[in-house]
Amino acid sequence: MDQEKLSFEEAYKQLTELVKKMESGELPLAASVAAYEQGIKLKAYCEQLLKEAELKIETLKVGGAE
Repeated sequence: MDQEKLSFEEAYKQLTELVKKMESGELPLAASVAAYEQGIKLKAYCEQLLKEAELKIETLKVGGAE
């Protein structure tokens, strides 16, 4: 699935599932590396969505204070 179409909750769920798989120690090395790479992308995407949400909240606070 295209990461850009994921909600924060969906992306975070995928990220936590990847972490569980990697922590289990059952993935072969190549799969672990691929999971790590995907995890880095999902983490960055989640952080981007959180920053956007924080900016919206700050904008609403400033707009409401006037």
